[in-house]
Amino acid sequence: MRQSTFNNKFLPYILLLPTMFILVVFLFYPAIETFRLSFFKVHPWTGATRFAGFYNFIKIFSNPEYLHSFVLSAMFAFAVIGLGLFFSLLIAILLNQKIAGIRFYRTFLIWPYALSPAIAGALFNFLFNPANGVLCYFTGYRSWLTDGRTAILVVIIAAVWKNLGYNVIFYLTALRNVPQAALESASIDGAGAIKRFFYITFAFLSPTSFFLFVMNTTYAYFATFGLIDVLTEGGPAGSTRILIYHLYKDFFVHSKTGYAAAESLVLFTLVVGITFLQFQTSEKKVHYQ
Repeated sequence: MRQSTFNNKFLPYILLLPTMFILVVFLFYPAIETFRLSFFKVHPWTGATRFAGFYNFIKIFSNPEYLHSFVLSAMFAFAVIGLGLFFSLLIAILLNQKIAGIRFYRTFLIWPYALSPAIAGALFNFLFNPANGVLCYFTGYRSWLTDGRTAILVVIIAAVWKNLGYNVIFYLTALRNVPQAALESASIDGAGAIKRFFYITFAFLSPTSFFLFVMNTTYAYFATFGLIDVLTEGGPAGSTRILIYHLYKDFFVHSKTGYAAAESLVLFTLVVGITFLQFQTSEKKVHYQ
């Protein structure tokens, strides 16, 4: 059969045009404009701009509410990442066993990840709403979302639950790739189940754990807005107002365009910095062979 050939040297560039258009319009231009606006004061009604230098950044780090959100976000991310990876690995180990109905459990576990953050927030609101929440009715405690100490716990639990299926899929795949010969050899040498797990299985899981650590960091800082917005709206009294929600409030509610642009730049720099440190430390901790 004769194969068709294209001699037009511009064809590859033409085929790339739609992708490049989307990247420029929805990624590069917004990023450049955000960087530019972070150094300007923007009038909320007219949109007029006035160069302000580092004024927005100075104002950010002198704002007690923002500093509170900064610390809260770090604690929130630490809890979501730590609990998420721990329970995901535990569930993946259980799902890796040969038990009846295992396929049903694996399919059912993906369901939370398939939900949008807003829907996940609505489900937890149904459970913890002080007026008619199911768990409020059975426990007799109605301040889950109105007490700052318990509200942040509910948000953490919801965020961990939402991303659980994503983590389990990767851990389950990694567990199946652990060489059984290494485990059997260790067992013959007298190593117990705990030693085999930490010295062999966990070592082979390190690339997956590192990948999930990076992805869950991004998730905790960027992808939990919808869940918080539906569940607590950043309250009560800012107890669940992490950086991404603080940014949303300043831009869409208070119309502080330049200030919010500076906030987004700080948040982006923070996550990139954390990711960079993770890559630096992974050279000694992650084993790919």
